[in-house]
Amino acid sequence: MRHRSIPFAVLVTVAAALSAAPAVAQVIGVPGNPALITPLPPAPPPPRIEVPVVPQLGDLPRQQNVPQARGSFSDRITNCLQDGAAAGLGPNDRAAYSRACANR
Repeated sequence: MRHRSIPFAVLVTVAAALSAAPAVAQVIGVPGNPALITPLPPAPPPPRIEVPVVPQLGDLPRQQNVPQARGSFSDRITNCLQDGAAAGLGPNDRAAYSRACANR
């Protein structure tokens, strides 16, 4: 069995021809061509800087204590079951925990 091989000179010639051809991406980005340069977008507006409210000496803090609305029993059971599962409780312990938790 005789193997046909491509002469080395042919390989070198093909490689030289391929490396000498300009790449398409290099031709498109020619510097100084005004038709291909897109203008930069406008700069974003500067951030708004606000001075934080500093409590005055002798002023009592004002807090609005609004009680949280208590969800339905089904919502409370679901939340308690999820909390028990996240804590790693087993099914029996989770059931006991959810009953005690939802009735608080």
